[in-house]
Amino acid sequence: MTADFTGWHVLAEFGGVDTTLCNDPERLESALRDSLIAAGVTICDVVHKKFDPQGVTVLALLSESHASIHTYPESGDIFIDVFTCGSIGAGAEKAVEKLRQSLSPVHVRTSTIRRGRAGQRVEEPVGTGLTRIWDVSDVIIDTRTPFQHMLIARTEQGVSLFSDDDRQSTEFSQLTYHEAMMVPAFVLAEKLDNVLIIGSGEGVASQMSVAAGATHVDHVDIDQLEVELCAEHLPYGYSAEELTAAVKGEGPITVHYADGWDFLANADQTGRRYDIIVIDLPDERVEDAQHNRLYEAEFLARCRALLAPGGVLSAQAGCATMWRNETLKRSWQRFHEQFATVVHYGSDEHEWSFLFGLNETIDEPVQGMTGRLVTLPYRAETIDARALVRGAIEPHTLRA
Repeated sequence: MTADFTGWHVLAEFGGVDTTLCNDPERLESALRDSLIAAGVTICDVVHKKFDPQGVTVLALLSESHASIHTYPESGDIFIDVFTCGSIGAGAEKAVEKLRQSLSPVHVRTSTIRRGRAGQRVEEPVGTGLTRIWDVSDVIIDTRTPFQHMLIARTEQGVSLFSDDDRQSTEFSQLTYHEAMMVPAFVLAEKLDNVLIIGSGEGVASQMSVAAGATHVDHVDIDQLEVELCAEHLPYGYSAEELTAAVKGEGPITVHYADGWDFLANADQTGRRYDIIVIDLPDERVEDAQHNRLYEAEFLARCRALLAPGGVLSAQAGCATMWRNETLKRSWQRFHEQFATVVHYGSDEHEWSFLFGLNETIDEPVQGMTGRLVTLPYRAETIDARALVRGAIEPHTLRA
């Protein structure tokens, strides 16, 4: 039987420790030994070094990995590093807690990192100074495509897709997300024949469009490897066989591996017009990012020019929560500059907001949307008439 390739790595900073203790290698070694014994690890050897004029390093070699203490007597600070792997699991945290009791610091900061195949985590940036932690139980794909770092892994929300540490979709929530992006457009558009999807590499949006009555869907994504890996490993969206057929154009969906910007330029030259255009890309960044250009005014104008009469542009438009709503406010302003009618939809059970724009002026768009919902061939599972009415009320930040 082989041990799991996994471990717990605890990094700690102790402040306000007695200066004399920080310069006493024997007491520090004794404290480290006691903490490791309490944690149940196997000590192979412990060495220490006292520096001139001050400071001590204590290093323990463990069967389970290592532990170390490094002190700064001049400020009463100590760095602690404990890594335990295999069946000991959380022993590293127990050792650090025992050291805290022995060394009596005034201030403590700790960070625990799950390492290895069975203990990975994804740290998703949510906003300035905020991070969402995803515990990963099984890594299915971890690779770098020509455009991004891609991770497909099992989480508490099922098989999940991450791009550059941003959650893109999960088995648990993908239906809520994709219906929030697609269903309002279905019931807002005058007709539903031709659809253009930019991004949305899983393929759910394209399949949903066909189920709603679209006769032709152009699906454009620049990252061929990501689309292929999604089809192979995600339990939603395209299967590998369906993707192969779509790449060949065998059926209502045609997949194009191309830059969305270039595809729009070519489509304009051919005169093709779409009843719905969908922009579903990683969230626009507050800072500069290459894909931000596909959210900005010029790109929206290009999309607007390709809309058929009564056509709708749908775009993932950021998040309404006050700690990350800057991109939503940007999108709101751009849509109102570009379109005569703008409808907002915030999902009942998801954090994202979506915006829908039409070239034509419609006085009461939501009333017509709720009426058409019951006639839509696609039967939504997460949106009803009341959800459309509620979701169309834009956040107070936008109204203000």
